[in-house]
Amino acid sequence: MSNMDLKNENIELSRPVFPKRAVVTAGMPYGNKGLHLGHVGGVFVHADAFARFLRDRIGKDNVIFISGTDCYGSPISENYRQLVEKGEFEGTIEEFVQYYHEDQKRVLGEYNISLNLYAASGLGRSKEIHREMSKWFIENLYKNKHLRKMTTSQFYDTEYNVLLNGRQVVGQCPIDGCQSDKGYADECSLGHQYMPQDLINPKSTLSGKRPAMVDVTNWYFNLNEFHDLLKQWVEQLKEIPGYRNFVITSIEEFLEPPVIYIKKDQLEALEAIKDKLPPYEFQNEENKSSALMIFDSLELREKACTILAEHTIRFRTGKTLVPFRLTGNIDWGVPAPNLEGLEGLTIWVWPESLWAPLSFTKTYLEKIGRDPEDWKTYWCSKEAKVFQFIGEDNVYFYGPVEMAMFMGQQGENPTAYPEDGQMQLPLLIVNNHLLFLNKKASSSGKIKPPSAEELLNHYTAEQLRAHFLGLGLGIRSVGFQPKPFNPNATERDADPVLKEGNLLSNVFNRAVRSCFYTVQKYFDGKIPLRRISEEVLSEANKTVLEYEQLMSRFEFHQVMNLLDVYIRNINKYWSKYIRIAETENDAELRAQTLVDTFHMVKTAAVLMHPIAPEGTEMIREYLNIDESLWSWDNIFKTLYELMPDPENHVFKFLEPRVDFFKKHPSQINKEE
Repeated sequence: MSNMDLKNENIELSRPVFPKRAVVTAGMPYGNKGLHLGHVGGVFVHADAFARFLRDRIGKDNVIFISGTDCYGSPISENYRQLVEKGEFEGTIEEFVQYYHEDQKRVLGEYNISLNLYAASGLGRSKEIHREMSKWFIENLYKNKHLRKMTTSQFYDTEYNVLLNGRQVVGQCPIDGCQSDKGYADECSLGHQYMPQDLINPKSTLSGKRPAMVDVTNWYFNLNEFHDLLKQWVEQLKEIPGYRNFVITSIEEFLEPPVIYIKKDQLEALEAIKDKLPPYEFQNEENKSSALMIFDSLELREKACTILAEHTIRFRTGKTLVPFRLTGNIDWGVPAPNLEGLEGLTIWVWPESLWAPLSFTKTYLEKIGRDPEDWKTYWCSKEAKVFQFIGEDNVYFYGPVEMAMFMGQQGENPTAYPEDGQMQLPLLIVNNHLLFLNKKASSSGKIKPPSAEELLNHYTAEQLRAHFLGLGLGIRSVGFQPKPFNPNATERDADPVLKEGNLLSNVFNRAVRSCFYTVQKYFDGKIPLRRISEEVLSEANKTVLEYEQLMSRFEFHQVMNLLDVYIRNINKYWSKYIRIAETENDAELRAQTLVDTFHMVKTAAVLMHPIAPEGTEMIREYLNIDESLWSWDNIFKTLYELMPDPENHVFKFLEPRVDFFKKHPSQINKEE
């Protein structure tokens, strides 16, 4: 059958280029809680869909999808301390973290999140490798002269006689304009960094009293010295087609010069001491409530802050790059290397979580019997790319901090354009907030959204996956409105969460079933041999190319819109022509309609595979074709070209009333 070579000669050549190898990461959940709505719906589902797409696109052996439990840090140790104190948990802190790690891993599996490795920074083999990697990473920064020792003030609870870290201190963020509801020792809940002494109204979570300040010495990364290189990196981001503008804007806020905001009722006091202050540029716009003091360096601003505080002048600092703390004295942490006699420190949780994916890559490679040092072929090669999926609250850490620290691995004189063999700069895919009933969802906030696991009592994983991808979090924060959890929803209201799921369980399911039942009824389960209509081929190829472009730009909501149109057109095509064929008993039209529709089903199944893996795998099973169906090497091929013997290829028999895309049992009961 020479006429079955149906490759479209008019396929466009201007297609996106994908790397030869890729690592996909998703943000690491803390090890003191289960997965909340934002973990799954805001990050993991998007990362998984892209990882699955890449496996189909460049080969599954070339893609590593990793994440893991973030085991360390004061939020975990403080939560553990409180639960033990209340008698609500018995066991070690490692057992505490192990419990939540296993729970997180189980729920991710129920959402079909196809991680190659879900590791843990403080458990098992990944813990050992992470400690080795942390030592190497910090010692390299030290050797390259990107670290400094700094003595700063740290909070101290005089009642408990203990130094306070991170979440053991609460107050108000000193950064001007910050909307965070909580500031902690040296960062707020929105990720703004500041010096501990700048925290407004600090209070110890242990004693409930205002803590004292004592001097401690730690290692800091010279983040502020990477300002110009980070500017160059941002310019690279602007050249990426369709890159999310809000990410660039968020990063550029931290690249502003060091500033101090002074309320206008403080200007008279400022005038009285201006001769004592270091040089600054002064801006006082009429329509602004505060005046602005702009400094040439962070050191000058810090000196000014000290003088203003001594004269009880109220002020707030603006976002800018400050030295980034690497170490601390919390017991539950990764041991820091001993440098210059500074011993007994541990690594602060935020920096070590940024290079944890390197450790997890190494752990995975060892697990599958490969040389662990091959991690460099994924993280240090221009033929590879790292795609990091995160939420918008973490842009500061994964943006300026991570990129600067990766640049710092190059040597004393790094560049924003690393050579092959040097640490490459990952691509950040940042989602806006996934809101719950139009308010920010947070497991620690006043509004308690359902957990990721609770949602599965009302929806299938595939319904939720399709809905989360269709929300458009790459554009704006979007409200998640599940009817079973919405107190304002009435009996007559449709459930917004089912919009994309109904495309699967109703529209696509009907098309697939129609094809299989028809081929069984009229053709003994074997697809008739016919040339596929040119219009069907053309539309399929056009959809494939548009889908590929959208995936390359991480426009998942547009992917869902594209598939919605294409799948609905399958049903329209089938209904139009099969009705004529049945009415006129036209066997030839029936055969042609079946062949055309099966090609559309094949195309839609491949494109939907990263989104709804269960249902599409079931389609492949009934087509009786191996996994080559998913490979994009075959994306423009017909089913005939994937069958060893098209003339005698028999599909698996489909029993009556079998669904490829299922509804949740609770939805079926309501329909009945």
